[in-house]
Amino acid sequence: WASLRLIRVLYEVKQLCLSWLCHGACVEVDSDMEAVKGKGFKLGCISCKMRGEVPASATVDWWFRVKGESEFAHIYSYADMTGYIMDDRFDDRLAWNGSKKTDDVQDGSIFILNVTFNDTGTYRCFFDRTLVFPNYEYRTNATKFININVVGKATRGMASIFSEIMMYVSIIGLQLWLVVEMVYCYRKIAAAGEEALRESEAEYLAITSENKDNSAGVAVAE
Repeated sequence: WASLRLIRVLYEVKQLCLSWLCHGACVEVDSDMEAVKGKGFKLGCISCKMRGEVPASATVDWWFRVKGESEFAHIYSYADMTGYIMDDRFDDRLAWNGSKKTDDVQDGSIFILNVTFNDTGTYRCFFDRTLVFPNYEYRTNATKFININVVGKATRGMASIFSEIMMYVSIIGLQLWLVVEMVYCYRKIAAAGEEALRESEAEYLAITSENKDNSAGVAVAE
């Protein structure tokens, strides 16, 4: 019984640690804002869950407002691991570039093929997420706006350089955090194992002592 309890404790701690490590890799990075005519362009949109250990499902919708206009048009929808182009202007020019093979979408990025000057404007990314708890579901959403300017030739401004530097800083910081979490998790597993072993040893000694007392009682009775 003690061995089974030890295995169970170690398994629960390991699952908790793996949950922290696996879901802690989400980092929200701003999208680029300058596209080049005739090239491909990634519209980045990431929405990280606040509770990484809670299972969830999400849909993503993209909207586009041409520069100078007031209304947004629905251009793309992603649900049940399938993407749908909703606007004729983007037929065969939009592709999903976000989370793969999961309903728990956190990266809702899309990719525009063969960018034109008509793609200049404001894009709206909308996450509709459902968190699944043991006894209920909680629905939440997030909206991000991206202003895109299409140019004839690529330029590299200070904003782009700064964003790239911040991205590398975030990646390095995340890796250091993962190392710290891993050390913490394995220390917790070791501590849980030692505690379970001490309990097992105490139970064994108690049973042994009880057996000795019973044996002594039987001998006296005889």
